[in-house]
Amino acid sequence: MGRKERAEERRKQRQQEISLLRTIPYSDHQRWWNSETIAVVTGANRGIGFEIARQLCGHGLTVILTSRDSAIGREAASVLQEGGFNAVSHQLDVLDPSSIEQFAEWVQQNYGFVDILINNAGVNYNMGSENSVENAENVIATNYFGTKNVIKAMVPLMKPSASGARIVNVSSRLGRINGRRNKIEDSALRGQLEDVDSLSEEVIDQMVHTFVEQVKDGTWTSAGWPQTFTDYSVSKLAVNCYTRIMAKVLSDRPEGEKIFINCYCPGWVKTAMTGWAGNVSVEEGADTGVWLALLPDQSVTGKIFAERREVHF
Repeated sequence: MGRKERAEERRKQRQQEISLLRTIPYSDHQRWWNSETIAVVTGANRGIGFEIARQLCGHGLTVILTSRDSAIGREAASVLQEGGFNAVSHQLDVLDPSSIEQFAEWVQQNYGFVDILINNAGVNYNMGSENSVENAENVIATNYFGTKNVIKAMVPLMKPSASGARIVNVSSRLGRINGRRNKIEDSALRGQLEDVDSLSEEVIDQMVHTFVEQVKDGTWTSAGWPQTFTDYSVSKLAVNCYTRIMAKVLSDRPEGEKIFINCYCPGWVKTAMTGWAGNVSVEEGADTGVWLALLPDQSVTGKIFAERREVHF
């Protein structure tokens, strides 16, 4: 059996393990949520976001789906409502600060709080190019700044509780600092990103700003950036790093006010965003995000996961 065949065999075995895990119900002492638990899922009108919302509804939560297009969002929510689930929708464009502000105000007025925030809204890499940078500014603005701005708007609304509120960022293994295919070659930058004690929001913002400027002036190719799905990889690297620093900030809050934040890679999922060319079903792609959102273990924060396993940054 060759290397590819062995890898495929391991992948299938792992998928079978995950499928089995999904059939095991949470015991009563692990179940910290109920029908009044509010979860927000961004970009939830289709694909991974919709499936995450569907699975959370299936666990009995109340889910707010967001979509840039109000009508499409209402249609997605109605599908869940017809299935007997407690789901509503609201417009949210993560690129528009006023849209984020209006959404936060609506949540506060109608629910008062949220327990879970899952940041799924984003844009994918250019399927036709492994070194996509044509839309770098938009990819960075959506995937990193959009995610960050939604978190900042929603943190004040996250419900204090003994169980702790949860934030899950849908990210990617392509955004690892020392990824096999997408390693950051700049040793000084890599050192800054690896040192979580000195890592800051300013460092991450400067990194993506430098990247975008180098894309504009054409110097990015010799600057040590990832050479595969470049703009997407940098955007998800920023999300992963921001997750780490937010974990420090949010875990320093007093008991009863803590917020646990993690990110995860859903894999190459068969959705419209990947041109239906992925090798992971949407149910499997959503699974780890839902698992993290409902995880009873409150010690898990500031980490990245794939297939319910922690992976290195």
